[in-house]
Amino acid sequence: MISVEEARDRILEALCPTPAEIVALADAWNRVTAEPVTARLNQPPADVSAMDGYALRAADGVLHADLLVVGAAPAGHPFQGQVCPGEAVRLFTGSVVPVGADTILLQEDATRDGDRVRVNEAAVAGRHIRRAGQDFAAGDLLIRSGQRMTARDIGLAAAANYPWLSVHRRPTVAILATGDEIAMPGEPIPAGGIVSSNSHALAALVRAAGGQPIILPVARDEQAAIGAVAESVGGTDMLVTTGGASVGDHDLVIEALKARGMTLDFWQIAMRPGKPLLFGRLGDTPVLGLPGNPVSAMVCAILFLLPALTRLSGLPAAPPPVSTAFLGTPVMQNDRRADHLRATVRIDEIGRIVVTPFPVQDSGMLRRLACADALVLRAPNAPALPEGAEVGIIRLDSLGL
Repeated sequence: MISVEEARDRILEALCPTPAEIVALADAWNRVTAEPVTARLNQPPADVSAMDGYALRAADGVLHADLLVVGAAPAGHPFQGQVCPGEAVRLFTGSVVPVGADTILLQEDATRDGDRVRVNEAAVAGRHIRRAGQDFAAGDLLIRSGQRMTARDIGLAAAANYPWLSVHRRPTVAILATGDEIAMPGEPIPAGGIVSSNSHALAALVRAAGGQPIILPVARDEQAAIGAVAESVGGTDMLVTTGGASVGDHDLVIEALKARGMTLDFWQIAMRPGKPLLFGRLGDTPVLGLPGNPVSAMVCAILFLLPALTRLSGLPAAPPPVSTAFLGTPVMQNDRRADHLRATVRIDEIGRIVVTPFPVQDSGMLRRLACADALVLRAPNAPALPEGAEVGIIRLDSLGL
């Protein structure tokens, strides 16, 4: 068995980002940029008013001065003349500051009477003017390559005059559940069988990570049935299997895919839950084999599939972020496998993050995982710890899962 860290490193080293494609800006949310976004213009393109008021010369804006209003310039309709001594131009937020003016007199600091305006608050040069290029100038780097686009980034790219963006194609992930005992939700359940949760849970995780899942039909416990999948996953960026990779007589995934040309990189990880995890390559398609137990499958997906999707999406790959918390209950000494305890999180009376593992950690208890807030990380052979000890955790809510 190899360690969690070594397994993750070997998976990530075998993956490359997906190719670039051009998408409409409206479709670029949550996509990863394949090229940097540099400003195509100045923002704002000219000196503009930050407030409603009057453009004038600061030298004329002395207290109680009486000025002639020579025009108005709503946003989008610049004043065509020039502000001369003793004159003012009515402006609104976003209006271009006319030639000759160097300050804005707020409308609440002025009294208008016909074509005259009185200054009730002395003007200051440069006040309430947004300078051309104040936000960004043409040629400025706004969004780097390899950045996942947020709603804020979409707005920035739009302001920089980008109707289209070059982004990495969404990774496509084929998901295959195996087993004679498995039925998909809503299907007839075979005698002694169960409803499969893995395919839908993993598909949701893939979507949350920006990928496109493809749920394949359940493959029965026959080498031919499992191997036939090899003919249907060409062109996908990864095949994820669940079940059939342990050591039982009906755990056939490895042999079935080897018969179709899969090269196996590794099999079995020194971790709990999730020991029977495999990674290999079927032609050009990476294969990640997850355990069949639903909790094991999801924990392994968090530790290995999420970083893999990050890498495929064009982002720098990294393990899930680890933070610290204080135990709300004692934990026993660990054995030679890294453990990942499902736990709840609370804030105690002095503001500390307290994490309490569930007393039963069975890998088939999906409800416990759904109720968990975090995974408590226990290194191989870690000693017993008392209540209040500090431990590392992975916050599940921080992963958007």
